[in-house]
Parts: sequence; structure tokens; C-alpha cells
Amino acid sequence: MTTVTASRRDTPAVALAAVTAFGLLLGWATYTLHGTTPLLERATNSVSTWIVWTALAGALVRTRWLAVWSGGVMMLATCAGYYLTAGVGDTLGTAVVWSAAGLAGGPLLGWGGWTVRHGQGDRRAVAGAAVTMVVLGEGLWLGVKLHSWGEATVFLAVGALLTADLSAYLARAGVRRWWLCAVLAPLFAGAFYLAEFFVLDRLIGAF
Repeated sequence: MTTVTASRRDTPAVALAAVTAFGLLLGWATYTLHGTTPLLERATNSVSTWIVWTALAGALVRTRWLAVWSGGVMMLATCAGYYLTAGVGDTLGTAVVWSAAGLAGGPLLGWGGWTVRHGQGDRRAVAGAAVTMVVLGEGLWLGVKLHSWGEATVFLAVGALLTADLSAYLARAGVRRWWLCAVLAPLFAGAFYLAEFFVLDRLIGAF
């Protein structure tokens, strides 16, 4: 009975329904918590928060391709939850841009979460760096672009702690080059920042 129940919970339909529901809830919370407290607002209205949850969802399913699909679906659902709550109206162009960004980043982070937990070899360390780059990259964005160094310091510290925790986890799991996670994370974070600066920010500014 336990095996049957577990297998049913891990079917694609159940997994995709779960990430869709959670994404809609996260998108709703992001908009609803605007203007409440700085901590709650930043905790939900954050690229890092959206994507780290996506990586966690990928880690919780058993197959790689389901993790990839879950990542994309969750990001679309999160965007839908946010913009349906806010009312699309004049923000349709921005909603399309964020949805496209979610379709690009969601599958990658879903794969990253799955690979850290279930993958093999050095790719687990690379995937770990891909997950933590988002937090570090957002820290760079808040500091360098927005000059909010107080918030930036928090994000950079959390990103560094997450990188250290994942590196330790990979070392305990027997990954030979576990240290690649720590080496690649800041490099990936720089690439993430540049993608936000040269692509995402300019696309959003066009609407």
C-alpha cells in the first residue's frame, strides 16, 4: 500500500498539478504582500524566491524530465498568479517578458534541483552553482544597479551560505569535485547579473 501511494504521488499529473497550485499561490502572495512589511515583501517579491522554490520542486520529483517540466510550469503559474491578481491591463507586455524569462529559467532550475539531489559526478556541483547563482546574482543587481547595498548584503550573505551548504552536502555525498559549486557560483552569478542588465531589464523597460 505504501509503495502504491508513493508512486501515485510521483506521477507527472500529480507533480505538475502540485507545482501549478504552489506557483499560483506564490504569485498571489507576491502581489498581496506588497506594502506590508519590508521583510515579507522582499521574501516573496524576489527572483531568488521564485527560482529557489522552483529548484526545490525539481529536487522533490524522481525523474529528470519531470523536474524540467515542473520548473517551466511552476514559473508560468507564478507569473499567472501574480498578474491575474494584479490585473493584467497595461502590464501585458511585462507579463509576457516575465513569462518568457520563466520559461527560460524555470526548466534550468528544475533540472538544477533534481541534479543536485539525484545526478551523478561533477554535474551535481555545476547544478548546485546554477541554483545559488540566482541569489548571488540578485544581490549584485540590488547593489550595483539599484544601489540598495543593505538588501544586497543580505542576499549576498544568504547566497554565500547556500553555496557553502550545498558544497558541504555534495562533499558528504561523495562528489569528487564538490568544490566546483563554490568556484562556479560567483562566475554564474556574474553571468546572471549581465543577463538581467542587458536582456531582461531592457525588455521590461520597452513596455
